Amino acid sequence: MVLNITKYGEEVLRQKSEPVVLVSDELRQLAEDMLETMHKARGVGLAAQQVGRLEKMCVIDIPEGCEEEEDELFNAPIQMPLKLFNPEIVAQEGSQHDKEGCLSFPGIGGSITRAAQVTCQYLDENGLPQIISARGFLARALQHEIDHLNGILYIDHMSAVDRLAYAAKLTKLAKANGGVR
Repeated sequence: MVLNITKYGEEVLRQKSEPVVLVSDELRQLAEDMLETMHKARGVGLAAQQVGRLEKMCVIDIPEGCEEEEDELFNAPIQMPLKLFNPEIVAQEGSQHDKEGCLSFPGIGGSITRAAQVTCQYLDENGLPQIISARGFLARALQHEIDHLNGILYIDHMSAVDRLAYAAKLTKLAKANGGVR
């Protein structure tokens, strides 16, 4: 089932998620619905807050060919799509600076600096603990979605110059969706 994607200005995007106690059938279905919603919107990641929920969970599906060859080889053992419950970044190294967008911010994108490589622990859809290390675009997506789960938006990482460049669009989007910035 395709869900509504929350937009900048809606209060839920600034709220912190609640840890998942048990990966239930209901949450597995929510993850499937989030994937369907994300694919329909042509995104690569979606956090629970982006569909109006506060469970600590997100989904990521990086299409083949989106990564640099070196990063794609490093990330190859990681099966897509990812359904992550209670994800936490436990290590990070290096930095990368690239353009980033978000389904909750239609038409707005900016250059963001993030870690080049991250190690993430989470529960999979069977409730089993997992640890992955990722580089490049997948590392960027993990950081972006986990930020959402902590009420942090990618615009919070933008430079002052980029935020100023998008100020009018951000104000308009926030006003149209409840006004929470």
